[in-house]
Amino acid sequence: MATVRQSVTSGETGVPQGSQGNAGPHAESRPVAKPNPATYTQERINERFEALVRHVQANRPTEDSALIRKAWAFCVTHHEGQMRASGEPYIIHPLEVAEVLAEMKLDATAIAAALLHDAVEDTPATSEEIAAKFGDQVAHIVEGVTKIDKIQFANREDRQAENVRKMLLAMVTDIRVVLIKLADRLHNMRTLEHLKPERQEAIARETMDIYAPLAHRLGMGKVRGELEDLAFRYTDPVSYEQMSAEAESRRAEGEQFLRTVEDTLVEQLRENNVEARVEWRIKRLYSIFQKIERAKVSFDQVYDFLAVRVITQDLAACYAVFGLIHTLWRPVPGRIKDFIAMPRANRYQSLHTTVIGEGGHQFEVQIRTEEMHRIAEEGIAAHWKYKAREGSITTRDEERLNWIRQLVEWQKEMTDPNEFLSSLKMDLYPDEVYTFTPKGKVVVVPADGTPVDFAYTIHTDVGHSCVGAKINGRMVPLRTKLRTGDIVEIITQKDHKPSRDWLTFVKSPRARNKIKHWLNEDQRVRAVDIGRKLLERAAKKFKVPLSQVTDSDLSRISSEYGVATAADLLATLGQGKHSAHQILNKLAPGYTDVPEAEPVVEPKPGEGGMSDAVRKLHLTGSDSLEVEGQNDLLVYRARCCNPIRGEEIVGYVTRGKGVAVHARGCPNVQNLLYESDRRINVEWARTPDQPTSRLQRFPVRVTIYCDDRAGMLKELTAVISDDNTNIRSVDTRQTDDGEAIVEFVVDAEDVRHLNKMVLGLRRVPGVRTVQRSQQL
Repeated sequence: MATVRQSVTSGETGVPQGSQGNAGPHAESRPVAKPNPATYTQERINERFEALVRHVQANRPTEDSALIRKAWAFCVTHHEGQMRASGEPYIIHPLEVAEVLAEMKLDATAIAAALLHDAVEDTPATSEEIAAKFGDQVAHIVEGVTKIDKIQFANREDRQAENVRKMLLAMVTDIRVVLIKLADRLHNMRTLEHLKPERQEAIARETMDIYAPLAHRLGMGKVRGELEDLAFRYTDPVSYEQMSAEAESRRAEGEQFLRTVEDTLVEQLRENNVEARVEWRIKRLYSIFQKIERAKVSFDQVYDFLAVRVITQDLAACYAVFGLIHTLWRPVPGRIKDFIAMPRANRYQSLHTTVIGEGGHQFEVQIRTEEMHRIAEEGIAAHWKYKAREGSITTRDEERLNWIRQLVEWQKEMTDPNEFLSSLKMDLYPDEVYTFTPKGKVVVVPADGTPVDFAYTIHTDVGHSCVGAKINGRMVPLRTKLRTGDIVEIITQKDHKPSRDWLTFVKSPRARNKIKHWLNEDQRVRAVDIGRKLLERAAKKFKVPLSQVTDSDLSRISSEYGVATAADLLATLGQGKHSAHQILNKLAPGYTDVPEAEPVVEPKPGEGGMSDAVRKLHLTGSDSLEVEGQNDLLVYRARCCNPIRGEEIVGYVTRGKGVAVHARGCPNVQNLLYESDRRINVEWARTPDQPTSRLQRFPVRVTIYCDDRAGMLKELTAVISDDNTNIRSVDTRQTDDGEAIVEFVVDAEDVRHLNKMVLGLRRVPGVRTVQRSQQL
């Protein structure tokens, strides 16, 4: 017999909000009542705590409630007198967090840690005291949840990155850390209206970027959905109100339609002797907004705005119901998805189909077993329900934690907080493509992922040694984008090494960071070798005994250069961050009193007078480029973009050639700056007080497309000469359509000077376009 449980919900996974204490789908958008002081008397608070204990014991009768009571007493004592921004006693917050975990059916250790999660941060209590009173396990969880605000960071990005790093590391050993963190964030979001607008937006943005995606990857659809809707209200209030108004205008009609569908479906399930229960829901506001933004459709084209879920007792019944649905309503082509055969990365399983009902109403039907439903709602938290003892995690549970371990593995290698958070967000919330190995194993890669992403997903060594790939039996380039259903075979070669070019097309954070890690290690080895050779060559030049240039001597002075070991110092020398002359002067004072000659760069064949565009510049004297915090460092302008004074520039430390300075808009910059430790701040030197004629000028190529008429070259030349600008060369040619192309190489003082010149050229009659060519 079919059983029915009708529920109006706002979660994409269809979780009734009543369990979270909300009145309905959009309860969070209604005005929140101000705290009633009578609600927060000690007697009422104690009553809520006793209800919490009863809830835990009902879920897990064998749990030791004494630990929870002991944690509560400690919490009450240490948070006494503290108040929240909402005006309620602070003790309400840890109690609410514990109640959320009780809904997840977590154990006494997790509940106790939830009650204590703010004790170390907001009270005089210490981690050692928590460990002594409640044991190492509780202390470890509390430490993993506790923020690190007491540590000083340079900026908010550093702080956020370190908070997330610490949480991820703690998650590896105890998943309860992140479950408490998510419950903590959930209650904070429910009470966010009491903070100042700028704090509301900052917290909501962090929730949308980190915590909601984290809940999604852990399969916790209920928590993820509520976090997203609460954050949506503050991150984009205009869109939130629009989506809310649109949804409410369709709600009454939609609910009536779904009740009709429910009655029909229940009757058919009963007639076919399928034991199942039926739920229905209205799609969440943020999910609607995402669908509209991603697919560029109108609200009316959101086909899963209305959805029905059928929850069966076994897998066979799922496919039986699937067939039954298609006999009752006509399916929409291309809208059938089997996530049972190919689960999502967060272990979500269900059958999805979109069908057309009476009146042309389209609605989605999701079909899954009770076990699949439990995992879809609660994700990783679900495994705590049926564990007789702490720590008894099954193989399936371990599989669900594998992605966390992989996440921690690559994030340890990152030093740039911005890069870390960007990669983390990509890994937490990917658009996924489902591919197969030749043996039929499913491999999930990001959207637009390539065979190289596939290879690194299999194993790091497979990625490193990848030399080719076959997709569906055909050889393809490594940059080919994979599609769902592709069968991918990786061809490897022993001793093959990753290519820097791979960084331009790989999509997965794992592949990107494995490649970068290998390249960094390889370049470090080469930089150490180059540094040693440069030092030995300089020692011979200044007749410094090699006995004074040993690794022990280098270690002695390494700290003066901000590095720890002799190898580190040699690496920085090989990368051009320091000069051998500087280091020798530290090692053997007196030997190197003779000034080091400026290196001479011979022009390449065919380069002629243009070699000064890429000449090496010392920072002494009146040269135009300065490197922040450095001196005696070789600097040169990159030929690929030829930056001039006034343009935004960025520096990149090359191996043995000093610092290459690129225009920030140079197309090569993105590829060059994958290695954050080789970035360096560069700026134009301040203009000295001297006549304009003596200021350094930069060669720039200007291309003019114009009419081919008599006197045109004379007029163009006059405009440039009238501005006291030197013309280095000129070249003209004619196109097939009778247009002339004139190329000047001129000396420009800065961007302002160049723009003035270009404006004058554009005013010449017959000139169609004037462009600056980056390369000379």
